[in-house]
Formats: sequence, C-alpha cells, structure tokens
Amino acid sequence: MATRMNQGAGDASVTTELLTGINFENVKNERHSKNGYSKMYPNGYTKYVDGTNCYKRGKSYLNGHTLTSSSDEEHHNLKDKYVNRTSDNTLRKDAKKERVFKESFEQPSILTALLTHLGFYILMFLGYLSQAFFPPKIAQEKNRDGYPPLYDRFASFYSRYVYRRVRDCWNYPICSVPGAEVILKERVTKDNGWTFEFTGNKRKCLNLGSYNYLGFAEPSGPCAEFAIEALHKYGVSTGATRQQYGTCELHVELEKLTAEFLGVEDAITFGMGFATNALNIPTLLSPGCLVISDEKNHASLILGIRLSGATVKVFHHNDVKHLEKLLRDQIYYGQPNQPKGEYKPWKKILIVVEGVYSMEGTIVRLPEIIALKKKYKAYLYLDEAHSIGAIGKNGRGVIDYFNCDPKDVDILMGTFTKSFGSAGGYIAGSKQLITYLRQQSYASKYACAMSPPVAAQIIAVLKILMGKDGTDTGRKRIETLARNTRYFRRRLAQIGVITYGNEDSPVVPILAYLYSKIAAMVRTLIELNIATVGVGYPATPLMEGRIRICLSAAHTKEQLDYALETISKVADEIGLKFSRLPKDPNPIEYDKIELDY
Repeated sequence: MATRMNQGAGDASVTTELLTGINFENVKNERHSKNGYSKMYPNGYTKYVDGTNCYKRGKSYLNGHTLTSSSDEEHHNLKDKYVNRTSDNTLRKDAKKERVFKESFEQPSILTALLTHLGFYILMFLGYLSQAFFPPKIAQEKNRDGYPPLYDRFASFYSRYVYRRVRDCWNYPICSVPGAEVILKERVTKDNGWTFEFTGNKRKCLNLGSYNYLGFAEPSGPCAEFAIEALHKYGVSTGATRQQYGTCELHVELEKLTAEFLGVEDAITFGMGFATNALNIPTLLSPGCLVISDEKNHASLILGIRLSGATVKVFHHNDVKHLEKLLRDQIYYGQPNQPKGEYKPWKKILIVVEGVYSMEGTIVRLPEIIALKKKYKAYLYLDEAHSIGAIGKNGRGVIDYFNCDPKDVDILMGTFTKSFGSAGGYIAGSKQLITYLRQQSYASKYACAMSPPVAAQIIAVLKILMGKDGTDTGRKRIETLARNTRYFRRRLAQIGVITYGNEDSPVVPILAYLYSKIAAMVRTLIELNIATVGVGYPATPLMEGRIRICLSAAHTKEQLDYALETISKVADEIGLKFSRLPKDPNPIEYDKIELDY
C-alpha cells in the first residue's frame, strides 16, 4: 500500500491558508504532479519530457471533453465562485473572513522507522519458527487431497502467527449501548490467543472507539422511544425487498427527510451501509467507464468499483494536482488497447472520494474537486459516511463544511451507522438518478428493506438536526462535537504524540508504529478504563500503525481531560511521544475555542 508524501520534521505540519475555506495551495503535493513532466505552459497545460505536446489548444474529443485555454479560464472562475459566492452567485456574507485549513502528517525519525521495520520482521521470523517447530493443535480439513488451497496461505499464516499474538486487543464484545461510556465483557486466553473464555466480569470504559459522533446511541430519549413505537407497530422487518411489499410509510418519510436535509431532489435508502456502495456503484458503471479513485477510499467503494468492471486509476490521497494530471491524461488517450491510430473515448468518468477519511482523519478538498469535475466534465461520487452529521454548521457533512452547492455533487452517498446511531445508508441526488436506482439497483431489487425501527431512529435524529422537534438540541450537539474535536486535537499536540488529519475531523489517529506499542497502548488503556481501537498492517501501511480515537458530542470536558491525562501518562511509559514539532505553551481553554461557523 502506498504511503503518503515524505516530509521532514521541520515542515511536517501541512497548513493551508484558505480564503473562506476553499483555496487550497499545498506545495507538499508537488512531487506527485511532476512525474514525467518538464514544462508548464501559461494556460496550465503540460509538456512531456519527450517533447510531445499532449494537450493541444482547441481540441475537442468525442465524449464532449474539451481541453482549451477557455476551459482553464472557466476552471478559475469556478474556484472564484466558491471562494466568494454562494450557489445563487451572490456574494457570501463571510467572503472576507479567513479560515485556516490545518492537516498534519508528521513523519517519524529514521530510528523509529528502522525499529518499526525490524520489529515487524522479527515478529514474522518468530512466526515461521513457531509454524515449523510448534505446529498448532487446530482442526484440520479432511478429504481435501488434490484440492487447491481454499484460503490464501500467507493470510492464514499471518492470522495464526502474527495477528494471534495481539488478538486480545480486537473483537472485544460489549454489553451496553455504545454511548460516551461502554461496558466490555472481560475475557482471558489460556493458549496464547487461540481461544478466549469469558470471566463473567464487566468493565465500564470511556468509549473512544465507537462512531457515535453526535451521541445519538442512547438507551432512552425521543429517538429510542420512536424506534420502540415503530417496533410494536411494524415489527422487526417488513420481510421483503423494497420492490416487493417491503416498503412502509417510514421508508417513504425517511427518504423525503433525507433529501430535504441534504438539499437535493430525492434520496433512496438501504439497509446496509457497506452494501450501499458495493451494490450501487456497479449499477452506475460498466466496462468502458473510468473511475479515478482516492488511494485511501474505503473497502466498500473499492469492491463496488471492481464489481462494475470499470477501469480504475488511483490518485494520491487528497492531491488535486495528481487528480487533474490523471484526468488530462485519460481524456487525451481515451480507452486503451484500441486498433492503431484509433481513439475511443471513455463512456463516462467518475471521480470517487470520501468526505472524512476514517483511517486518516483527513477532509476531502471538495471545492477544488468540484471545479475539476466541471472543467473536465466528469461525474463526482462523494461518500459521506464519516462526515454526514459530524462536520458542518448544520451537520450536513463536507458540503456544508465548505458551503458548497449539493447539486454540484452528482452522487451523494452516506451511512446512518455513525452520526445517527442506527444502521443502513443512502444515496441522494437528482430525481432522475434516484428513479433509476429504484428500478435498477441490486440493493433495491434483491436486498431486504431497512428494518422499520432502524428507519424510525434515523427519522427522529433527522428531525432533531433539522429543528423540527422544536428544540435546538441538534445544533448544540453539532457545536459540542466541533469543540470537543478541536480541544482534544490541540491538547494532543501539546502532549507530543503524532496525530494525522484535519483539526476539524472527529477521527483522531495517534501514531504508534510498532505492533508491540499498539498492543501495549490498547491493553493499558483498557486497564485504565478507556476503550480505543488499534489499527496496524495490513489495514494500514506498515509504517503507520496507530491508535484510532473517535470523538463524540456525548463526551464531557471532564471525560476528555481524563482521557488526555491517561494517554499522556501511557505515552510516556510506552514511548509514543515521537513529535518533534514545536508545542504551544499556552493552556487550551475549552470554552474559548472558536468555531468557524
């Protein structure tokens, strides 16, 4: 898996000054856009090293894509529109207000990098020795002579001899609502991680691992009451697909509310968030289409793209310069493997990105990507699974965060499993798009409809966020999450650990690097009644093992302070204070944190 750009200690924090939040100029990404190029023309087009002029002014292609100097001018006009104007082309009230877009990707020292690689290879070497001299006493498949292996050999080895050693840090069962606190069922292993036994004890922990961004995962309250009422009225399931007696009035109401909340014409909902991507993308794409995908996109997006049969090109994470280079190249060359001299354009081009990246804590550079997709006549698919509800003045996700027009995004996708404390997903957009999906989507035709109590929970949350309940509870939760996020991230910077991502992202990765340190951190924090998630290779690149923290509006300042003090103490003991950036000596006052609303 590719790693992000290399940076030294002195320039590790990527700070991009934004005029009204959308003018990205980040020199850290330049190394990605220079490959193969030697010269920039005044109109922004490029020339290859061999002297071939790839982008001829005024050339128009069969698929409607045009590469001209006028299109460059249109691109800059679009950027100016997002900087100073709203969707109806009127000047924004805050057009003179500056906002700083801060993202940090500090790199570790060479010593830390060497120790990380050395520790991993030692772990692998010990695993091979254990496999050779101490074969596991596990059940073996019978009557398999002559069969090829059903499972990948390396995956089986890795699971048995590497992951098993730290398996106790994952798959922890819970026995409570995953709110600000969560109750874990304690367990022990007597055979070094092969099996586990429950002790009968329970441990209440501060919950820093669940996607409960707005704190709506609650055992009581208006949302839970409405879900219980729906359970009594409709039962657990409608027992059919949406196209065959599976639609009830709650589904209809939910889709109307979702479209209204997002500011689009229509929306369709599904019972599973992962399937919303995996089963709908193949409905929209086919062989002959091109997908340009961010390298950090979620597995559900990757699976959906693969199932479609479309050609895939991957651009460096959040690097709009590399994205534009790919767009230009692919439009110019068209589909590969054509008869000599024949040019065949792509059927369509789809850019696929996420709002908040769940492993990196980064926020997509949406305004520039919208400008690029308009310039090159590509479609844009935006996955807001971790951003809807979690960012933006009104909780409407990354579009709200940047004050963009939702109609500029062709396909809006999101899930109800995070900020809404429920399950399922949605796709929203134009009436024509949603009508097509209702008829053709695999998830609509073949999957069981969303459970009515699940739909009721989402409806109740949407009404709170939109103020339809007659209170300002939704606004207060959104502001609390934003303040918790900035407070927690700034305090972590003072502690001296390396974190990734945007200062407004509630997903906070703390870099631990070594497997041993990931495991030690998770185990020690649980002993101190803090539940977190450890993430390592192969879920992340080898050099980017981390502890991932998810913040919530349900967390109080006192709970955050306890977590910060504990993390600082454990980081000292384990040795996680890798950051070499200067630290702010001034105390961070929670109540004085300013929000860019």
